[in-house]
Order: sequence, then structure tokens, then C-alpha cells
Amino acid sequence: MDIFSLFTLCGGLAFFLYGMNTMSKSLEKMAGGKLERLLKRMTSNPINGLLLGAGITIAIQSSSAVTVMMVGLVNSGVMELGQTIGVIMGSNIGTTLTAWILSLTGLKSESFFLNLLKPENFSPLFALAGIMLIMGSKKQRRRDVGRILIGFAILMYGMELMKQSVSPLADMPEFSSILTAFTNPLLGVLVGAVFTGVIQSSAASVGILQALALTGSITYGMAIPIIMGQNIGTCVTALISSIGVSQGAKRVSVIHIFFNVIGTTVGLILFYGGSLIFHFAFLEGTIDAVGIALCHTIFNVGTTALLLPFSRQLEQLARGTVREKTKPETAFLDPLLMRTPGAAVSECVSMTNRMGALAQKNLLRSLQQLTDYDAGREEKIQQGEDKLDLFEDRLGNYLVQISQHGLSMDDIHTVSRLLHAISDFERIGDHAKNIQDSARELQEKELQFSDAAKAELKVLMEALEATLKVTIDSFQADDPQAARAVEPLEETIDQLIAEIRARHIHRLQCGECTIQLGFILNDLLTNLERVSDHCSNIAVSVIEERTAGTERHAYLHDMKAASEFAASFEKELKTYKLP
Repeated sequence: MDIFSLFTLCGGLAFFLYGMNTMSKSLEKMAGGKLERLLKRMTSNPINGLLLGAGITIAIQSSSAVTVMMVGLVNSGVMELGQTIGVIMGSNIGTTLTAWILSLTGLKSESFFLNLLKPENFSPLFALAGIMLIMGSKKQRRRDVGRILIGFAILMYGMELMKQSVSPLADMPEFSSILTAFTNPLLGVLVGAVFTGVIQSSAASVGILQALALTGSITYGMAIPIIMGQNIGTCVTALISSIGVSQGAKRVSVIHIFFNVIGTTVGLILFYGGSLIFHFAFLEGTIDAVGIALCHTIFNVGTTALLLPFSRQLEQLARGTVREKTKPETAFLDPLLMRTPGAAVSECVSMTNRMGALAQKNLLRSLQQLTDYDAGREEKIQQGEDKLDLFEDRLGNYLVQISQHGLSMDDIHTVSRLLHAISDFERIGDHAKNIQDSARELQEKELQFSDAAKAELKVLMEALEATLKVTIDSFQADDPQAARAVEPLEETIDQLIAEIRARHIHRLQCGECTIQLGFILNDLLTNLERVSDHCSNIAVSVIEERTAGTERHAYLHDMKAASEFAASFEKELKTYKLP
């Protein structure tokens, strides 16, 4: 083996890592926020978490990405520490699929169909299909599929380069003498951990081990400790991601480390203890790529079966290792989630839904102040307004940052909807504050509207509450059909306000109302009208996301021209009729 073989080995490793990264990122992008929503919904018990962790790792081909996602979700307060344990264990099982795919490189047969199963034979077809999808398709989803295929082909090409570069080692006596050092299990564990930690990919280190195994120089006794050590080395990524996060998030990394260290320790004791008693003869036999994949799977499944019943004890151990020094602070939106943009977008959806609910609650509080003024409620309205300002500032910045990452088309549409909505929610909060100020002015000056004005305002506020409820519900459900019910209500509110203004002018002329009350009433009507306008904006943003090519003004024009709108409008006018 000369220096050029070493260059080829390094190049093969680079291709392998790049292909794995490309494939993983594209798979994450296609999955979007579904992964994060699944994680939050299906981690109620360790078994569900285990199956989900394995499934997601198989889907995105990266146990490190899953673990980093756990750190981010715990740091954001979305998930509890106990919910992550099963997912972490499952991700270790899911990552074994890569080793089985790579083991196909060692297939030897004259059969055409068996040879077709060898990745080096079918991956060029994947590369061709991938580049055709990327260059020939306008749809983002198909182009993402193309990138997955290209990533897989590059990964397998890297594996082939590594295999070719190490094949001369089989004939080198120096290499055989070096390998004798790996008969020491502890050294094998150390080498596997350090190498995997350096390249931050257990799949790559397993692939290199499988390439070396194809030389016929690696025995089971050498490979098994290295495989165990590789699991410890893969903890480095999670450890790095836990820098600067909350104590709870750091415990996720600690659980990951304890899981692999305990599993390796117990595995070494049981395996080599059993070898002393039963003298395992196969330890001296050479191992091939399939054997490495099998050992990798047995070790990960065995470790999970051993430690899953002790999930609560693992959690307690992590809490004891990383103790709370101060009152824990939850991150608003963890930057770590941007490593999995789909999960970050999904979490932004949850936060925006919370913002919408807060805006709705604040407006209802301010409307209540008009009929039942309470100083304590005023303080809550101010606190809600401060929170809405914080939501808009942080969510807006976070969404802009996410937009710079690779997003699927669905996520791009979702980000657009959220950016439109957070501004409208914040403005609804401002109008709630203005209504509260009008209510305080009435209270301080001991003014009261006439009975007729009170009755009219009651109908108007009922219509506005209904509009706001339909708007928030349709936004949270991302339901364009429900959102279409907002515009007839908004038009109803506009008509009610126009009628109330006309009646107020009539009362002024008859001396039944004062100019001072008129100013307050006009401010109230203006703010209520603006709230309904913002509801219309939010509803249209939902429709725009789900309906390709929808443009706000064109949509409103076409909808108002439709017979269905006229029927809905008439119905709402009858429901909210002024006395």
C-alpha cells in the first residue's frame, strides 16, 4: 500500500461522508415537520419511543440527527427528558440498516440477479435517475428524491474507493503485525470510539471496518470490540450539540453516553467472560462485511433490550450527573432545531398557534372591559401585549433564519403563512390594548353609552368574537375550507359598523348622545373593524398556503363574486342583526 492508496482512502471517506450527508439532509427535508410532530405525539412510553426512534433513523439515515433533535426539543421545553430515552435507544437500532446495505458489497455470485443486489452495480443507475430528476423536474419534491438517489450513489462510490484502497493491505506482513495489537479488547474499544468521534459518523466507521474485513485480515475477536467502541464515539455529536443549552438538554447527551458506555461495558464483560468459560472458537475466524453488520445489529439490539427496562434509572442517573444549579430557563426556540429544518418549522407552527390563542384571549379580555371593567384584567392585557411583541420579534427572526436553510416546498409555504400571521396577531394585540384604553377612559370619566348603543355594540362584539374564533381555529388546523367562512363574517362586521356609525350620527342630531362619547365610540369601531381586517388577512394566508397560485386580491374578488359568498353573507347578516 503506497501513499496514493492512502489518498484514495481519504477520498473514499470524503465521498462516503458527503453522500451520507446529502442523503440524510434530503430525507429530512422531504419529511418536513412530520418527524417532530410524530416525536411529540408518540413518545408517551419507552416502547413507542423505541419504535419511533428506529423508524425515523431508518428514514433519515442519521442517528446523530435524531439525538441532536432530542437535545433541541428538550431545550425548547417541547419534550420531557424521559420521553427521549426510548427514541435514543431506537435510533441506535435504526442505524444498523446502513451496515446491512454496505454488507451487500461483499456479495459474490455468478447470478445476474444476485450481482444486481451489489450496491456498486445498481448505484450508477440510482445516480443516473437522480441527476435526471434534479435536472428535468420542476417539482421540488422530485428534485429532493433525486438528491437522495445521488447521495446514495456517492456514498456507495466512496465505499468502493475505500475497499479498493485497503485491498493491498492483505498482502502486507506489516499490516498483519499491527492488527495483533487489536487482540486487546480495550484497545479495540478505544480505537473504535476515537475514530468514530473524529469523523462523527458511526456509519462511516462501520463502512471502513467492513472495507478492511474484505481483505480477510480482520477476525471476530478484533472487530467486536471496535464495533462496541464505535457506539461510544457516536456520542460526540450529541455532546457537542449540548454546549450552551439548558441543564435538561445536557442530560439528553448524558443519557446517550451512559446508554452506550454501560452497554459496551456489560457487553465486554458478558462476551469475554463467556469466552473464558466456553472458549468461543469463532473469535479466531475471519469476519466479513455481513458478519460485521450482524455483530453491529446484535450488539445494539441486545444493549437496548438490556437497558430499556431501566429507562427511569437512566433518567435519574442523568439528573444526578447534571444537577440544576439555578432555576431552569427554557429556550424560546432552540437554534439547534435548525439542524433539522423540518422540525424547526413544525415547532414554529406550534409557537405561532400559541401566539394566535394569546391574541384571541387578549382581545376577549379587552371586550369584557367594556361591560365589566376590572383593573386586574387590565394588567393581564398589558402582560399579554408584551408577550405578543416578544413572540413577533423572536418568531420573525427565527423564521427568517430558517428560510436560509434547505426547506421543502411545503415548509416554504408554511413559513410564508407564519410570517404573514405573526404580524396580524401582533396587530390584533395592539387593537386589544386600544380597546382597553377606551374602556379605561369610560371608567375614569364615568361615562356610559346609551342603551341603544350598548345593544348595538353587543351584536357587533358577538360577530367579532365569532370571526376571531373561526380565524384562529382554521389557522391552527391549517384548514382552508374553514378559513373561507371568515370573509362573509368580515363583510358582515363592516356592514354592522357602517350602520352603527349612521345610527350614532342620528342620535347626535337628536341630542341622545354626546360628542365626547362619539369620539370614544368611533375609536372602538375603528379598532374592531381593524381586528376583522386582520382576521381576513390570516384566513387568506391559510388559503394561499394550501391553494397553489392563490393571490389575495384575486381570491377576494373571485370569492365575493361567487353565489356561495352571497348566501353566506346573507345568512350572517340575519344572524347578527342590529336591534
